[in-house]
Amino acid sequence: MSEAAKMEKLDLSTWPRREAFAFFSRLSNPYYMVSFRQDVSGVYDFAKANGLSFYYAMIWACTRAMNETEAFRLTVRGGELYRLDGRSPSFTDLKKGAEQFHIVTMPCDGDIRRFCALAARRSREQTAFLDESAETDELIYFSCLPWLDLTALTNERDLSAPGAADDCIPRVSWGRYQEENGRKKLTVSLEVNHRLIDGVHLGEFTQNLNHIIDELK
Repeated sequence: MSEAAKMEKLDLSTWPRREAFAFFSRLSNPYYMVSFRQDVSGVYDFAKANGLSFYYAMIWACTRAMNETEAFRLTVRGGELYRLDGRSPSFTDLKKGAEQFHIVTMPCDGDIRRFCALAARRSREQTAFLDESAETDELIYFSCLPWLDLTALTNERDLSAPGAADDCIPRVSWGRYQEENGRKKLTVSLEVNHRLIDGVHLGEFTQNLNHIIDELK
């Protein structure tokens, strides 16, 4: 998403979740994390058949699924509620042979093949740890620990910062996939702001993710 990205201001006084929003807005830490097992066989098979990175392919699929789930496109700015046109991925990555990761931020435009190709090139050519000019509230933060079978992961936050509770950027993490009855599965950890997202929205996200994975041919 660019600076000129579309967004719509919502009327909090008529928003169906206004009472839940007000309740969780009183908390200094309105965030919660869930972990769930996800069948990623379709993503893995498609990536391998097309010479793509499984990691980049998963980022594409998750970004698509979140952008198809309205609650994940909501954000808070100055106590006001907005609906974004879409979110973009910001993900950790490692260059070959490196131990220090860097963070790549880019749009999720086009199909899975185009995204994976652009992600590989951008990561390879990036020389800075992070492009801070690309840091906005329109992102999704992704990270991966492929060295272990991850069961859960939380992320750092500065809860003492002004407006910290307005941080509505979803955090998504996973580890190494495991073989289970001929299927590839991994645990996905997802952190969200309870001011905007309830369990029903997490269920909608996983349904959208499963549909996107099933459509990969």
